Amino acid sequence: MSKALHQLKKHIDVSNPKAWIVIAAGVAGIVILVETRRRKRRAALLTREGLGAFVERFELLPFPQPPPPASRLLLSGFKFAVTDIFDVKGYVTGFGSTSWKRTHEEATKTAVAVTALLKNGATCVGKTVLDELSFGITGENMDFGSPANPVLPSHIPGGSSSGSAVAVASQLVDFAIGTDTIGGVRVPASFCGILGYRPSHGAVSTIGVLPSSQSLDTVGWFARDPSILHRVGHILLQINPVEPRRVRNLMIADDLFQLSKVPKQKTVHVVNKVAENLSGYQPPKHVNFGQYIASNVPSLKGFHEQSINVKNGISALKALSSVMISLQRCEFKTNHEEWVKSVKPRLGPEVSDRVLAAINTTHENIKIFYKVRTEMRAALHSLLKDDGILVIPTVADPPLKLNSKKAVFSEFHDRAFTLLSIASMSGCCQVTVPLGKHEDFPISVSFIAFHGADKFLLDTVLDMYPSLQEQASITSNSLPLPDTNGDMDASELLKEKGNAAFKGRQWNKAVNYYTEAIKLNETNATYYCNRAAAYLELGCFQQAVEDCSKAILLDKKNVKAYLRRGTARESLLCYKEAAQDFKHALVLEPQNKVANLAEKRLRKLMS
Repeated sequence: MSKALHQLKKHIDVSNPKAWIVIAAGVAGIVILVETRRRKRRAALLTREGLGAFVERFELLPFPQPPPPASRLLLSGFKFAVTDIFDVKGYVTGFGSTSWKRTHEEATKTAVAVTALLKNGATCVGKTVLDELSFGITGENMDFGSPANPVLPSHIPGGSSSGSAVAVASQLVDFAIGTDTIGGVRVPASFCGILGYRPSHGAVSTIGVLPSSQSLDTVGWFARDPSILHRVGHILLQINPVEPRRVRNLMIADDLFQLSKVPKQKTVHVVNKVAENLSGYQPPKHVNFGQYIASNVPSLKGFHEQSINVKNGISALKALSSVMISLQRCEFKTNHEEWVKSVKPRLGPEVSDRVLAAINTTHENIKIFYKVRTEMRAALHSLLKDDGILVIPTVADPPLKLNSKKAVFSEFHDRAFTLLSIASMSGCCQVTVPLGKHEDFPISVSFIAFHGADKFLLDTVLDMYPSLQEQASITSNSLPLPDTNGDMDASELLKEKGNAAFKGRQWNKAVNYYTEAIKLNETNATYYCNRAAAYLELGCFQQAVEDCSKAILLDKKNVKAYLRRGTARESLLCYKEAAQDFKHALVLEPQNKVANLAEKRLRKLMS
């Protein structure tokens, strides 16, 4: 009971019924007063300068411009902010921690990346908040406060470079730089609805940047405008502007979009539509990325969790994320163990747990971590070659509410790191591209290109961005799909109805359901393959061949499609082509009894 209420009781006869009316009025007044103060504090939080994005404000003027007739510098007139992990001469680099700031001296030099931006005409206006010791992806900070997400003030802004993302999203600066080790730029860009770029590992100088994990650390940047993202990239990456334009092959990781809580209509459908309408883009291919990694990164096998369903390949990506976290911990320990043990810094509970885990880690497996990293880079280069772009969700979940429970954060991290580990562990470049909102939450997709293909990726974003925003707007304003049965989208629901009809031997009905599923999603190999099975039962062999051919075009490893096309071709007396299909199936599944028997049978027929 409050002090004011005690005083009220002291001066009122509580045996008098009227006294209770006075007490009730007093309590109501206190509640209103407390709520009013709380709202004022929240309003102050949102209206304070920069939404709490900045640790300190200052102005670093750009280097002198060249006199006419020389052209203006590329970043002239632009303002930018830097995460408080970059050295700026005359200022203490805070690393997101008052304990760190208290125990370190002013920087004697400015970070190479900051100097490059100043040399090219940009003005630096201050340092921004980050997760303590850059050890997180939420953006919450116990010492400096959590920057307010301008899109969703009651939710996390994402981190580690939270302040830089918020400064850009709230239009306080034209662009900002931060660091991305395990998602520090990609996550806040997604949660704040802006562009975020993680370059190829080692492509941008990290001299003058406090290290977290050198094998994973990169200097990334944020922007609202793709042309500014592009210009900043040209400066930081020292790109040669003359490079031949290449054809682009988009590869959509279907298994990874199954992790996302956003309907594919608002992500995959948007990318597909844009690729269809732009010149220089091949029809998007669809891949099971998890299975590809499981097959091409052999050193991951020792890290697999047996409880995870290996069939969908997520086990391999789960293993990859655990290797990423272990590698970060090992290198963080090497860099900062002595300081942590001597200073015993005051840290927020989540960061404290992570730092403690890092300090207590061992270096026994560090060589195998580096081996996984090498194999991942080779695997991505083999998949993407020089013109491929992998399309994935940036994160699996929408931003969590501020101060969420620890158990919620645990699942959030596990799902996020499964996606974030791909670029971090391969060293490939990745860009986060906003695609509007779903249920008031900002959504995005990410494009990944092979290590060193930064100009190619930045050019792609510049080329696609207007069409992506236009198509995302059209999709948002269109009528929603029919009842989606929970998380399952409409096409999947129709497929399941088709499967039920097939099991009930209602072949025509099954064909109709699969046909409706294909109308909603023309890029799913399973729908064509299942319809082919129904056509086989109906004796429509030519239609079965056509459907299986489409399925194989979408998924070269679809064993069932080869088996069913072989069966249909054999029924059409095309023995040679049928035999080739069964041979393909055996290459993919050497122990497949159906393919083995069919191949022997056809060999006899042809002899």
